[in-house]
Amino acid sequence: MSLTRREMLGALAAAPAAHGAGAYFGLHEFIERHPKAVFIRRTRVADKMDREAKLREGLELARQIFVRKSEPGVPLSHRILLKPNITSVRSRHRPDVENWGTGTDPDFYEGLLIGLKELGLKKFFSVETNLYHAWHYRGFMDIHERHGVEMNEPEQNYLSPRAEREIVWSKVPDAVVYDRIPHHWPVNAPDTWLLNIAKWKGHSMCLTQAVKNEQGLVCLPFIRFCSGMRMVANVPDVMKPHMCREAADRVQRYFENRLRSGFRRYQARPEDNKVSPLAQEIWAHKTLDNQSVLKTGLAIIEGIYGRDGDGFGLGNDYLTNLVMFSKDKFRLDVIGLWLAGHEPGNVHLYRIAKERGLSDTFNPWEIDVYEWTDAGPAPRKLTDFPRYELKSIYLRMPGEPELHLANEPVDYDRLKF
Repeated sequence: MSLTRREMLGALAAAPAAHGAGAYFGLHEFIERHPKAVFIRRTRVADKMDREAKLREGLELARQIFVRKSEPGVPLSHRILLKPNITSVRSRHRPDVENWGTGTDPDFYEGLLIGLKELGLKKFFSVETNLYHAWHYRGFMDIHERHGVEMNEPEQNYLSPRAEREIVWSKVPDAVVYDRIPHHWPVNAPDTWLLNIAKWKGHSMCLTQAVKNEQGLVCLPFIRFCSGMRMVANVPDVMKPHMCREAADRVQRYFENRLRSGFRRYQARPEDNKVSPLAQEIWAHKTLDNQSVLKTGLAIIEGIYGRDGDGFGLGNDYLTNLVMFSKDKFRLDVIGLWLAGHEPGNVHLYRIAKERGLSDTFNPWEIDVYEWTDAGPAPRKLTDFPRYELKSIYLRMPGEPELHLANEPVDYDRLKF
């Protein structure tokens, strides 16, 4: 006889956990000592819809990487801000199970949440701006109700009294597009620790991983990163006081400079792409403006099953059984790109991130990789892990199929700067 959801949660949470004593929590000491390393966990899930197996993977990982501390760390009184990718898609032409990989797996997410609660944490929040109508599709609202996780209001009136307590504004250092960015409270509020739980899936930005996932923390209409020049040169009135001066001219100039310097995929034809090369440049700068004001405690990419496609209705799920995590979001994404069959140097966001000083590499071979086993971390070569083909619609070049890999060879030594 199969277990009910309540029985399953009770059985999994009943296992003993030894986290130590103290009024603080933090990451496993090895992760703390290796903040630029990327850790990869092989999961053991035989079917992507096996809820018990996925929940157990999340709970076991949480029990291994989150620890109670006696010495100062993150106080247990802090708010824990959870950022899964809640994107959900329903189609008249495909059953829901075929679109399950459009966002973070809810059962794995719930396992992580249970593990955090075992530490004695009590204040949980989750923020997402997009697709409010779809938050219920894969069960995230049910999970939040079960565990007392507070959610934001997806739309904000910037002139109402509520705005003062529900929006946190951040001044962007060395900004290109946004001089100030609004996030839903408690993003960037004091005494808040952010856990990013992204999905491993294809997208018009190549893959949507840890860096892209935090776009969902930004309030409307500022969240519209991929809308091209229309949302730079012709923004709604509410945005105008918060834009950089001459932002449109700057991004146009940067884009033209990159064409001359050999950003090959910027030579793609706009008419062949959902997001044009110029719009990709704008999206990258908005993303980096956003990243420059965010501090993430840990970033995770859930790849129990990966997905190719455009991030939404186009694409299929594949059982890949990998979960990746790191304190460094950019390095994490670089490894995720390579393991998904892409060459990271072809995805221009990560080259621009290095130019702007927000990342120190886009070369996967410069990144230390460890396998996170039940016995702890073990050093590995990148080639020790399986490589998949999570094709996407990113900057389609003439002659390429709609779904393709950005896998042309990259001379990383030539691109050092």
